[in-house]
Amino acid sequence: MSRVFVPQETRTAEHRVAAVPETVKKMVQAGFTVEVQRGAGVAAGFTDAAYEAAGATIVASAATMKTADVVLKVSEPLVTEVDALRGGAILLSLLDPYRNLPLVRRLAERQVTSFAMELVPRTTRAQAMDVLSSQASIAGYKAVLLAASRIGKYFPLMMTAAGTVQPSRVVILGAGVAGLQALATAKRLGAIVEVSDVRAAVKEQVESLGGRFIELPELPAADGAGGYAKEVSQEFLDKQRTILTARIAAADVVITTAQVPGKKAPLLMTREMVEVMRPGSVVVDLAASTGGNCELTRVNEEVVHNGVLVLGPGNLAGTVATDASLLFSRNVFNFLQLLWKDKQLVVPEDDDVVIGTLLTHGGKVRAKGVAALLEDGTARA
Repeated sequence: MSRVFVPQETRTAEHRVAAVPETVKKMVQAGFTVEVQRGAGVAAGFTDAAYEAAGATIVASAATMKTADVVLKVSEPLVTEVDALRGGAILLSLLDPYRNLPLVRRLAERQVTSFAMELVPRTTRAQAMDVLSSQASIAGYKAVLLAASRIGKYFPLMMTAAGTVQPSRVVILGAGVAGLQALATAKRLGAIVEVSDVRAAVKEQVESLGGRFIELPELPAADGAGGYAKEVSQEFLDKQRTILTARIAAADVVITTAQVPGKKAPLLMTREMVEVMRPGSVVVDLAASTGGNCELTRVNEEVVHNGVLVLGPGNLAGTVATDASLLFSRNVFNFLQLLWKDKQLVVPEDDDVVIGTLLTHGGKVRAKGVAALLEDGTARA
């Protein structure tokens, strides 16, 4: 019987957990033996007793990792954790492979079969396994609440005995999953919302949620593979900033969400653009962990510039740990089912979702883009 181990997360301020009692119960029913490290789910609101009731065995430490067939994690493992994995073990986790090349190399050297969950293809079939979308949706929601809690204004129009208070104006840069969720949340709170994106195809989605789409002249085809935005030219970015500066100057809140897989986040807000905002305004940069969309962003820090607060949360989804863990664990369980054939763990080479997510296997780096970076000798020390 194959053994699944769920360790307590070791990265600083990571409160999510890769399996919750709901998915543990499903894994046990599927035929897995599940072991959960003591306290692994406590920060997300899941007790050891709840895991035991679902059929898991609670173990005292991460030592069980050395004999596990499958290890489920949220954040990328430390090198010590990789070294604790047995050869041939399967690891399902966010691994940020393009920025963690030494970790990728070590996983291959240790003969670990690793699946980078951020590489799940964005196809209809893979939607139930798409951790980036599930976590980005939470981040977009929380970004609006964070901004609302830090700005000195109401979000909605308020009619009071002392007079009318005008609604807040919110500008969202990027209409992916996070941006659209931010739009929906800000509208529910009563704000006036404008959205910019380099992909013309999202205009209808923005307007269906009650947002105003900021038209960009001479919009190039910017729809990338799998529904992501691709990189556009510097000339276009300069034109975009000119148009956006006028909208940002009137905004009380700006939420930036634009990211390109495997690359530094595009710079959408310069220092000069922040300086046109009114004192007391708030910028929430959801791309902080990949370099930031705002020139002034510092990951996991608060920056005040000319009275404007710039927030760069590195793991906003992790601050909604209960539901983030619930959705993440469902994504992981759905993916694990693709590897479970006749109660045996396999890596089906004919499954496009499996192969698209596969990072290392049989001592080799299987993700072509990551392998190319390693061959070029660009791995960070």
